[in-house]
Amino acid sequence: QVQLVESGGGLVQPGGSLRLSCEASGFTFSIAVMSWFRQAPGKERELVVLDTDFGDSPYYADSAKGRFTASRDNAKTTVYLQMNDLTVDDTAVYYCKATLPVIGGRPLEYWGQGTQVIVHS
Repeated sequence: QVQLVESGGGLVQPGGSLRLSCEASGFTFSIAVMSWFRQAPGKERELVVLDTDFGDSPYYADSAKGRFTASRDNAKTTVYLQMNDLTVDDTAVYYCKATLPVIGGRPLEYWGQGTQVIVHS
């Protein structure tokens, strides 16, 4: 069964840093496009970064560019999100998503359970 498990969230002061992890299982990780989303209280879910290991660089939302860095380790079937210079606006539940190619059909999407990030002084 496909499973995505996020970890690394917590409480941090403004200006601090956190490193989120998402361990994947149940599919061929190396061919999956991985993404990070977040959802703040009362807000819609939004894209943070789109990551892949096929030679192209990750795509970052404007709010994340310059502060967040995404990476992946195919051997560990894990993706990471390094978040620096955090502000209160970064407070949200962060979700990992896997997009799997399907020959002759639309891509499949799977979501993790989310990990809470609270930025508070």
